[in-house]
Amino acid sequence: MALLAAGTAGADSTQPAAPYANRQLEDPRQEARAKALMEELRCLVCQGQSIADSDAELAGDMRGLVRERIKAGESPADVRAWLIERYGSWVSYAPPFGADTALLWIAPAVLLLVGGWLASQRLRRRRRR
Repeated sequence: MALLAAGTAGADSTQPAAPYANRQLEDPRQEARAKALMEELRCLVCQGQSIADSDAELAGDMRGLVRERIKAGESPADVRAWLIERYGSWVSYAPPFGADTALLWIAPAVLLLVGGWLASQRLRRRRRR
């Protein structure tokens, strides 16, 4: 048990948090843009939470990056594109359509069509009986 506890104790970094990880920007408009963007980005550790809601260290670093870039005058779209380039499409709750995300966008429609076709086939068999 002691070895298990010792292993998890070192899971967090000893580095200080990013300056804007847990501190809001001074300009309320910039903070609002940063917060809206953080709600649209997935925590790569938690996966079910946005970086705005996650307590993971990586999410804090990502919040800091978002706020720093917004403070520097970048648009939320540019920051999102940079994060997608850096971390991959998975970081966005609404990934852009591309070769690596085509399945995410096409699969629901295909599954809906297959389900409709199966249901129609089943109804036809019932009518024949």
